[in-house]
Amino acid sequence: MVVLAQEIARTRRAGRIGTEHLLLGVLRTPGTPGEELLAAAGIDARTVIEELDRADGAPGRDADALAILGIDLDAVRSAVEAGFGPGALDRPRRRGWRAGHIPFERSSKKALELALREAIRLGDRSIGTEHVLLGLLHPDTAASQLLDRCGTTLYGTRRAVERRRPRRAG
Repeated sequence: MVVLAQEIARTRRAGRIGTEHLLLGVLRTPGTPGEELLAAAGIDARTVIEELDRADGAPGRDADALAILGIDLDAVRSAVEAGFGPGALDRPRRRGWRAGHIPFERSSKKALELALREAIRLGDRSIGTEHVLLGLLHPDTAASQLLDRCGTTLYGTRRAVERRRPRRAG
């Protein structure tokens, strides 16, 4: 998931791995608890990318330019996804990537540290996508602000994580 975040940061031409890249990494690991929690909340990679593009000041410029030429971007996306599967256009390409390490933003490091704390708090032996999601929901990160706009909170997600856990005997 962290490697995915690095690939996402690279394809978005970011100089650092931000919390938004970690969030997209969680969303692009299908079938994991973090991805399932976000899906249950109605949040998918497409929604996050649209929010990021809007925040970057690029609300649909490509779609508008193509519409002028008579090309409906949504129709093209639907046709591609019908042929190649949902999210086919969201997957990064490996060709032409810059090699090398992309550093983490301070907030991303903090989110991963908080993910470790969440895993320990829950008594887990490894950090899963659900823990990373909880770490991302702590205040003052790009991911937490984006998730807050979508109605997802730390408290609510903690409760959802705890409900999904098997009950322990004792």
